[in-house]
Amino acid sequence: MKTRLTELLGIEHPIICGGMMRVGTPELAAAASNAGALGVMTALTSGSPEQLEKDIALAQSLTDKPFAVNLTVGVVATPINYDDLVDVIVKSGVKIVETAGRSPEPFMEIFNAHGVKVIHKCVAVRHALKAEKLGVAAVSIDGFECAGHPGEEDVPGLILIPAAANRLSIPIVASGGIADGRGLAAALALGADGINMGTRFMVTKEAPIHEGIKQKIVEMDETQTRLIFRSFRNTARVYKNGIADKVAEIEAQGGEFGDVHEMVSGKNQEKAWSTGDIEAGMVTVGMCGGLINDIPTCEELVNNIMSDAEAIIKQRLGGMVAA
Repeated sequence: MKTRLTELLGIEHPIICGGMMRVGTPELAAAASNAGALGVMTALTSGSPEQLEKDIALAQSLTDKPFAVNLTVGVVATPINYDDLVDVIVKSGVKIVETAGRSPEPFMEIFNAHGVKVIHKCVAVRHALKAEKLGVAAVSIDGFECAGHPGEEDVPGLILIPAAANRLSIPIVASGGIADGRGLAAALALGADGINMGTRFMVTKEAPIHEGIKQKIVEMDETQTRLIFRSFRNTARVYKNGIADKVAEIEAQGGEFGDVHEMVSGKNQEKAWSTGDIEAGMVTVGMCGGLINDIPTCEELVNNIMSDAEAIIKQRLGGMVAA
């Protein structure tokens, strides 16, 4: 399947394993890339420029196919020297970067100078238009269904993707609510050039998450996520557990972020990921968890998505058109 995205990135399939904090390891990125998708390892998961350099080298040793590094700006309280991380990325020879959080503008000059293609994640069309003007190669449009931070405008992908396609000239990646070949076929029909999946790649054999968490996502339905941090104007979609319920309760009572910080801390998130205790901390997951019912390898996942999408496009949809 050829799209503007596969041509731009030099990948076989129009699928991206989105960058995920604590999950986007070199091993997962390489597995996704070896399956013909674009794997994305996360710079903040590495934790330091020195470790990022080692992690990129590890990914390069595990795959000879394109992969990206995610650079998310402005989402953690700890001061980070992003210039050092960018310096490591460009010197490593990585040619694709996924940016998220704040605008990629401060880094565009150096990325362009080194021939790095930037895919910027956006939750609104106006943000995507600004990114296009800055010179990014593509944008990833996150609908309201997505895990993590869907923004404050609550626009679902069914509207957001074609709205973006109407106004952008660069390739568009549909993100949020997609877990199978039906989602890929739908995204292409709406005007996207490919898809970005986080939650679905979390539930693969190569994802560095405890099997207990993966199994909970397999068992969940589409109603088992909760929006928190709404009163802080930093909305997050997470698994509906006791932590999420307590945070929502404190927010409803007018509490401040400091009142919930310890509950949603990275330490507790790491405890949940590593022990399999779904109640240990905040667990980021999208509504598409309700569509996930198995734990395949990355290769099996990508192959299944592609074969299902092709069958939908050629057979089901094609068969509906009168001769």
